Amino acid sequence: MAGFRSLARQVRDPKSDLALRRYSLRKCLERFAPYGHRATWDHLCARAGFGPEDRSPDPVRLVAALNELEAARAVWLAYEADFAERRRKEKHDGLRRPGSVDDWHRCTWGGCGVAWCDDPDVHPDEPLAEVLRRLITALEREPGTSCPVCADTALTWKHGLAHEPSSGAVCTGCGIVVPGPVLTADAVDRARARRLRPLVSA
Repeated sequence: MAGFRSLARQVRDPKSDLALRRYSLRKCLERFAPYGHRATWDHLCARAGFGPEDRSPDPVRLVAALNELEAARAVWLAYEADFAERRRKEKHDGLRRPGSVDDWHRCTWGGCGVAWCDDPDVHPDEPLAEVLRRLITALEREPGTSCPVCADTALTWKHGLAHEPSSGAVCTGCGIVVPGPVLTADAVDRARARRLRPLVSA
């Protein structure tokens, strides 16, 4: 099975059939898709200026989408290297029990679903790399009360997510499922209450 870099070379290869180049970009999302496969594809298409169903997009736009994906992947790989080094040091110092960030990290293997968007049509507008930088910054500081990507405080709890964990606080501004470790207990409680309010008033 081809890896991300091999697929990226196929996307850039001007001698390859355009349909294969597009297919290779889609396959890249099986290796790295921060919003989930469908939402990341929708985001890349919108940012690069071609339709999600366009079977023969402009090759320049296809490469632009790949460039954005690669920039975000570089940000995530750097974070994962730092994360692994931190865990090595913690284990060396006798801290064997992982924290909440570690629990969350296990659900985002390889960067898939890092900023999960359960609705593939609702996702942040900013470049993927910038979104991941904001998310990583939030993971490395004290928990807060707002979405780390768009700073919206209107979070609502959703069950039955198509990703692990299966429930969480969803930002009504940019659509990401906000990682639990970046939120205070009060923020989580408010998100849960916002989800429950319609049921109580019905």
